[in-house]
Amino acid sequence: MTETQTHCPYCSLQCGMRLVGRRAPEVRSWDEFPVNRGALCRKGWSAAGLYGSRERLTSPLVRDRRTGEWAAVTWDDALDRVAEGIRAAQARGGPDAVAVFGGGGLTNEKAYSLGKLARAALGTSQIDYNGRWCMSSAASAGIRAFGVDRGLPFPLADAEEADVLVLVGSNLAETMPPAARHLDRLRERGGRVVVVDPRRTPTADRADLHLQPVPGTDLALALGVLHLLVAAGAVDEDYLAARTVGWAEVRASVASWWPERVERVTGIEASEVRAFAALLAGLEARSARTSTTERPKVMVLTARGAEQHSTGSDTVLAWINVALALGMVGRRGAGYGCLTGQGNGQGGREHGQKADQLPGYRRIDDPEARAHVAAVWGVDPDALPGPGRSAYELLDALGTPGGPSALLVLGSNIVVSAPRASHVTARLEALDLLVVCDVVMSETAALADVVLPVTQWAEETGTMTNLEGRVVLRQRAITPPAGVRSDLDVVAGLAERLSDVPFSTDPEEVFAELGRASAGGAADYSAITYDRIRDEGGVFWGGERLFAESFAHPDGLARMLAVEHRGAAEQPCEDYPVHLTTGRVLAQYQSGAQTRRVRALPDEGPFVELHPLLAGRLGVVTGDPLQVSTRRGAMTAPARVVPTIRPDTVFVPFHWVGANRLTNDALDPASRMPEFKVCAAQVSHA
Repeated sequence: MTETQTHCPYCSLQCGMRLVGRRAPEVRSWDEFPVNRGALCRKGWSAAGLYGSRERLTSPLVRDRRTGEWAAVTWDDALDRVAEGIRAAQARGGPDAVAVFGGGGLTNEKAYSLGKLARAALGTSQIDYNGRWCMSSAASAGIRAFGVDRGLPFPLADAEEADVLVLVGSNLAETMPPAARHLDRLRERGGRVVVVDPRRTPTADRADLHLQPVPGTDLALALGVLHLLVAAGAVDEDYLAARTVGWAEVRASVASWWPERVERVTGIEASEVRAFAALLAGLEARSARTSTTERPKVMVLTARGAEQHSTGSDTVLAWINVALALGMVGRRGAGYGCLTGQGNGQGGREHGQKADQLPGYRRIDDPEARAHVAAVWGVDPDALPGPGRSAYELLDALGTPGGPSALLVLGSNIVVSAPRASHVTARLEALDLLVVCDVVMSETAALADVVLPVTQWAEETGTMTNLEGRVVLRQRAITPPAGVRSDLDVVAGLAERLSDVPFSTDPEEVFAELGRASAGGAADYSAITYDRIRDEGGVFWGGERLFAESFAHPDGLARMLAVEHRGAAEQPCEDYPVHLTTGRVLAQYQSGAQTRRVRALPDEGPFVELHPLLAGRLGVVTGDPLQVSTRRGAMTAPARVVPTIRPDTVFVPFHWVGANRLTNDALDPASRMPEFKVCAAQVSHA
């Protein structure tokens, strides 16, 4: 029996696992891998469940637009058709008539090759990816505050060493269950957990303090907490003077955020705001490991609940200000971090599939960066395009005058995952050419002109960078079905037909080239090799822990930036009187294109979660069909009446078609993150 050490295909923990067997692989624990120590969630244990599925694509398909019928073709025929369509589009509209859309689940090698394909082979600036909808606000804030974006600048296990752990907008007990053990161990040694979430989730059930703000008001809570820390004399003035700039402006900006004002904005009682601040300041009972003279170690972790807003980057900056004001950033077992969502959410934004970026987290408008990367690629720096449109703006421009008329999609199910999804679907349908690479006939693939069947995680080798900045190696464990090729083969095949720029299909060769292209950049992978990853159980780029001595700005100091609460772009009104928020459930992942096809995972479909008070006013009980409407669309799903959500808020999971037909496409001005997490809605008995 063959046995392969690899990693789970789902979230950013990238839990280690072993696959045994090649035809019908069995998932077994990999106890030595440090991130999960053998633990897996139900999605991980059932990750091999899609193999042998009748829904698996095994031949390139082309669609007849007149009849809607699909026909199987050879790979050469399919790639020739795609190349011909790209040439025709660019002949009519120039290089930017072709766009590329990637994903946060692609390996580093694929993300790198996709960016190279767009810039060096196609000459288009129109490339972005779905990670723009996941990590961009935290990334923007991290770069501005610290000079570098690494979601967690320390190993996740450091959370166990905190005295107070604050989770803002995270339900990690359901979204990354193996990580929840850190909460339990922290509490076992006397630490405290605070969860900020409009819903009482399984994560909040593990908390010592659960605060339920009005959706979209996490920023106001952070301002109010910092106001109280200043008033209590809990700010570390020596740290601020030595390691930051901008504190005076931030201190002035929170002066008016007294607890009663915070209560009016967030709905959290002023007494709870005071209790929260007292916990951070060490004014409540200290943990077993904290002396009466030592400051408690405070760690703040944000996730999508705080970030997927039109004010998401400012919200993250506000919580970073709290961590800096307490003198926590750079201290072991303390500081600020972001819980990355997608499997390669970190690496996927580092190596060039983002609209403004070149490999190594270099800016595409930096002349030195352009010269360095162009030399690696063997092209003229002046031939590289400039920055393109961000993800939603790119999709919004498809098929419009001056917008792209052809789109290549890898690793993304846009029809389910995009905000204002009905509008985005119409834009996809307006294209002259839509090409989708996928494992199954996803909702987006069903709209395509050409569908290319590609390998799954266990059928290919490649690296991922987990939420800690730890680069890990997924190793090929089984042979893919006949007729299926890797995304690297697709990219190389198109590049061969459209340019003279060489592309390798060997993942280790691609990774070595990525290392050369990233050398000297903010995310420098040049010293990382496949052998090192195997020998060391993963390699942290930039080091295991950041910021102990200095920050990544040229002067070594962190930036504290004053921000103000603006609220959600769309507020409840007479016609749309409640808040709608969205999120995940335990058994499903992202758009559900794969998990909904795994028999071992329960698929109960979407639902509408609402409070008994709201249900009583509507006259509904659990199981009744409910219609949720916003200014962008409507959906119907069964009611789920629970006392664990705010009475002014309803929740819908986003793994099925429907939820994102409702969500708002208002964008954060800095990160271009859409406001997935809150909009005004109307709920009625269907």
